[in-house]
Amino acid sequence: MERVYVDMSQVDGACIGVFVSGKEVVPVGTTAYSMPVEDRDEEYQRYADEYDIHFIFDDRMVNIDFFTVPWIDIMAWDSDDGYIGTVGGTTDIESDLPICYIDKDRKTYLIAADLKEFLENCKNWKSELKVCEEIEIFTSKEEANKKYTFITYNSPG
Repeated sequence: MERVYVDMSQVDGACIGVFVSGKEVVPVGTTAYSMPVEDRDEEYQRYADEYDIHFIFDDRMVNIDFFTVPWIDIMAWDSDDGYIGTVGGTTDIESDLPICYIDKDRKTYLIAADLKEFLENCKNWKSELKVCEEIEIFTSKEEANKKYTFITYNSPG
């Protein structure tokens, strides 16, 4: 089945559904999942202090300087300039989407089958990394567009 690609970094948080008859729609791009500052508590600080997992809050956004295929929703960073994110969808504790790590050299690894598993087994997460070659990292959307053709999304209104 032919694939078509939709850039999720351009949808501005809109909830969209894209269906193309006879084609598989693949969400691509890189987004940041940030939480309100008032949600920050001792538990999030414990993840930072004990496990080097620094969740993203509105007062400490990250500068994502790459574009991914498939879509990665970045939720945290570590002290080695790496990122932790959800593959293929929005970060959600109830989701069954895999969690990945992108290191400073832009190599990708799978960490866990889903966010619940990651949070339950994060003590040694850096020693549990599994190379993931299914995630492609590009320096920009323009670079990715040389290999993939994207569906144009026009936001309503």
